[in-house]
Amino acid sequence: MDSRESGGIRNSIHIPMRFVWPYGGRSVFLCGTFNGWSELQPMTPVEGCPTVFQAICSIPPGYHQYKFFVDGEWKHDEHQPYATSEYGIVNTIFLATEPNYVPASPVGSNVPPPVSNMDVDNDVFRRLVQISDGTLTETVPAISEANLQLSRHRFSAFLTSHTAYELLPESGKVVALDIDLPVKQAFHILYEQGIPTAPLWDFRKGQFVGVLSAMDFILILRELGNHGSNLTEEELETHTIAAWKEGKAYMNRQFDGHGRTFSRPLVHAGPYDNLKDITLKILQNDVATVPIIHSVSEDGSFPQLLHMASLSGILRCVCRYFRHCSSSLPVLQQPIYAIQIGTWVPKIGESNRRPLSILRPSASLSAALNLLIQAQISSIPIVHDNNSLLDIYCRSDITALAKDKAYTHINLNEMTIQQALQLGQDPYSPYELRSQRLQMCLPSDSLHKVMERLANPGVRRVIIVEAGSKRVEGVVSVSDVFRFLLG
Repeated sequence: MDSRESGGIRNSIHIPMRFVWPYGGRSVFLCGTFNGWSELQPMTPVEGCPTVFQAICSIPPGYHQYKFFVDGEWKHDEHQPYATSEYGIVNTIFLATEPNYVPASPVGSNVPPPVSNMDVDNDVFRRLVQISDGTLTETVPAISEANLQLSRHRFSAFLTSHTAYELLPESGKVVALDIDLPVKQAFHILYEQGIPTAPLWDFRKGQFVGVLSAMDFILILRELGNHGSNLTEEELETHTIAAWKEGKAYMNRQFDGHGRTFSRPLVHAGPYDNLKDITLKILQNDVATVPIIHSVSEDGSFPQLLHMASLSGILRCVCRYFRHCSSSLPVLQQPIYAIQIGTWVPKIGESNRRPLSILRPSASLSAALNLLIQAQISSIPIVHDNNSLLDIYCRSDITALAKDKAYTHINLNEMTIQQALQLGQDPYSPYELRSQRLQMCLPSDSLHKVMERLANPGVRRVIIVEAGSKRVEGVVSVSDVFRFLLG
């Protein structure tokens, strides 16, 4: 890995963590190495449980120490890992960048059994749900394993019994690109058409051979910004999609037995394929779309591109079917916090297998692009200093740099995310369209409500926020929904 890239991410990425003091007090603050022991972070009581205080802080990966300042006295939590330091007895936490890395306990540390104060926190949130008007209601009883499996069975049966034909719109257009088209022109087309991906047509072979996506543009821009790159801005004028795909295969070390580069075969489906097979193709191959291709001949010649199938389109089909019979899937009534679908702010004591990455608006565009690539995520919540949601930066936002050839006169390390987002905003577009990209929900919202929100055109993920403060608590994507419901 390039040291410059990894350093850029390490300096920019912060992981939201929930700290909890469940032992009461009149005023409770949090302080630690993540703020240089120089700032007291106020902790607020959990609604309905005044003895439990919480605070969400964004801290960088690594080893950290912290203490609680309760009613004028420094205290530590004996139910969490702790150690002796120059500040006396302090609690400790390690946030790993590698999912399965477990650090050795520091000298003088005490790592208790896995029972933690977060169990108290979870109990509170399982008993009480704060809704938007500030009142408290009892939660829906936890779903039984039998009802969960029943829901998954009926969901799977629906996907199996419906085909790609049901995804085809009554009218519309599909855009395909010739592989001999210059890359620069291709991305202008993606931007102008407002699409994140397009299938690639090889005239010589007479077939579709791949897909060009926003991720390709991200990789190209990073290559242009690399001082050791052989690709210049001038060459981008004539550099074809075919040449880029071959170069990409070389960078990814994709060689056949004869030392020649090769691209992975196109993942596609036919109109008679069932929706479950198409869903699994998307999830297992980690692609955003699957071309639906039909050919009347047995050898597959003269293929016709009918549609670009996506999980969002399949979810819209699911929501239409179950909208008036949601009771047939008991899991749909469950609040999302109860089933822990998606990626959430990790709690102290929890294994951090999939950290939630966030960035400040002042972070560089280069840091955002590197994070999208290395963390293999499709979007990054952009937050204020208090972790309240400001915006979101997605892979597809990169095509905005094709506007007025912005990519030819910007420096990825100098342009901020805020500037990049402003570049992509169309001041003449309706407010509804501009706000469509940023969809939010509460932890207490039902899975059915979140699915309906995800089924809106152009929405691929919903940001989970705390009521009132809009502090980011997690993210639920379309793929999270399908992975959960397919078990």
